[in-house]
Amino acid sequence: MIKAKKSLGQNFLVDKNIINKISNIIDIQNKTILEIGPGTGNLTSSLLQRNPKKFYVIEKDNSLSLILKKEFQEQIIIINDDILDINESTLSKEPLIVFGNLPYNISTEILCKWILNIKQDPWFEYLILMFQKEVADRIISKFNTKNYGRLSILANWRLDIEKICDVKANSFLPIPKVDSSVLFFRPKKRFLNLNDPKNLEKITRVFFMHRRKMIKKPYNQLFNGNNDIISKLKVNLNLRPQNLNFETYFNLTKEYEKLRS
Repeated sequence: MIKAKKSLGQNFLVDKNIINKISNIIDIQNKTILEIGPGTGNLTSSLLQRNPKKFYVIEKDNSLSLILKKEFQEQIIIINDDILDINESTLSKEPLIVFGNLPYNISTEILCKWILNIKQDPWFEYLILMFQKEVADRIISKFNTKNYGRLSILANWRLDIEKICDVKANSFLPIPKVDSSVLFFRPKKRFLNLNDPKNLEKITRVFFMHRRKMIKKPYNQLFNGNNDIISKLKVNLNLRPQNLNFETYFNLTKEYEKLRS
């Protein structure tokens, strides 16, 4: 029996109903697939039955990589490396469809890496990703809600997001202490172009550093009290960070870049 490694955040998906549901979200026939953290290959096996053209998997665990190689032979291309060290855009000339039961301990880091490094023409066509439910709730949250914050703003800048389903903890082995959620992402065709997405990350980091306080202080810190921007964007400095919608943060970032150009 394969023992999951806690250090790698391993929880293997074993629920066949959930596996089939994920496999059938979209048609992957003749598409190029990338699976992150395939583990024991349960989802991999189901996806291969849908006849993809090419199938990459990224598995950091050496022992699991060997098991996958033995199980699937030439059906998959195994990259035995850390997902955070890989430039996914170099894997395929055509956009990838990405599946991933992301390790809980680095799931937000992976998603933020992809968003902050996204190009005009994304390297992926769709992302179908599993997150800890609490994290998924933050990603899909809207402004004026308690879960709204940096992660939802960053994700919604370039991606349309749809929740597919929640997944109970007993769908995994070993059983984690929390439930999960599957989210479906597609790149937006229309979005506010930024010179450097890391500026959006900076704006949201400063604003949400004290999320219960009014935004006057972080605004003045970033914009030196510039009243023209306040008037242009109709920003009320007596509001709190969660009271500003996505577009306001995107536009604030654009104004921030103009001031520094």
